[in-house]
Amino acid sequence: MSRIGRKPVSLPKGVTAEIKESSVHVRGPKGELSMSVLPSITIAAEGPVLHVTRASDSKADKAFHGMTRALLANMVQGVSQGFQKDLEIIGVGWRAQMQGRKLVLNLGFSHPVEYDPPQGIEIATDGPTKISVKGIDRQVVGQVASEIREFRPPEPYKGKGIRYVGEYVIRKAGKAGSK
Repeated sequence: MSRIGRKPVSLPKGVTAEIKESSVHVRGPKGELSMSVLPSITIAAEGPVLHVTRASDSKADKAFHGMTRALLANMVQGVSQGFQKDLEIIGVGWRAQMQGRKLVLNLGFSHPVEYDPPQGIEIATDGPTKISVKGIDRQVVGQVASEIREFRPPEPYKGKGIRYVGEYVIRKAGKAGSK
């Protein structure tokens, strides 16, 4: 059996899971998420614990077993605690600010870059060079953070750009003087 798939998913206080034939709905204090489940994967609830099992030992079922359990655990964590990705802007004069719900970035272009986040995602700026992306869906939070980072990915010579907090950018040597 899958090592990840075997682990039970425990539901914290205030989180409920509703299991139907081919879907799971998880509700918590931060919101509600749902996902569809393949017919070969079954989810069973035993009190505040969810167990994921598979029908056969085929290679595909083994892969979907662990993936379904991981997605279910992410849903439970999302509706109870939420997810957050932090970005930082490195560059002289580059800054971010919120205008209503829209994120406005000044990144050295001739125009400001505006980003309108999708529904369910909160973006906050902690100072002019810090951006926080928060939400309950782990995949959407990561996707939004990646889209913001793509406006100016970190470059290897001076390290300027938008990067994740704690991300290490490998620096390259500049041009070597010729003799």
